[in-house]
Amino acid sequence: MASRIIKEERAARNERLRRADEARKHLTHEITVLGDSLDMDLQERISNIHSNAAALDSQGKQLKSRTQAMAKTSRQWSALAENGRGRLKEIGDVQNWAEMIERDLLILEETLRIVNDEDAEFA
Repeated sequence: MASRIIKEERAARNERLRRADEARKHLTHEITVLGDSLDMDLQERISNIHSNAAALDSQGKQLKSRTQAMAKTSRQWSALAENGRGRLKEIGDVQNWAEMIERDLLILEETLRIVNDEDAEFA
């Protein structure tokens, strides 16, 4: 009877050990699969981050280049506007000069008319 109990106990213990070993192998496999899955996901994200960084770097260079071109164009337009302002001032000066000459000619014309009228009265 005692040997039978010992045999049954050993068999039960061996079964528990076998199940524990099987559970350990299963757990090890699941952890490995989970780790591989997480590793693949992280590698994809890292790859995506690197490609995005390269794209951002390229876009930054383009932005810098276009900003410099725009600044150059802005300076050219500013110079053109300043030149146009100077020419408008010259036109205003010419117009003012023309108005002064016209006023002087009107005064001369009136003076000559008065002189002619006085000559006509005395003649």
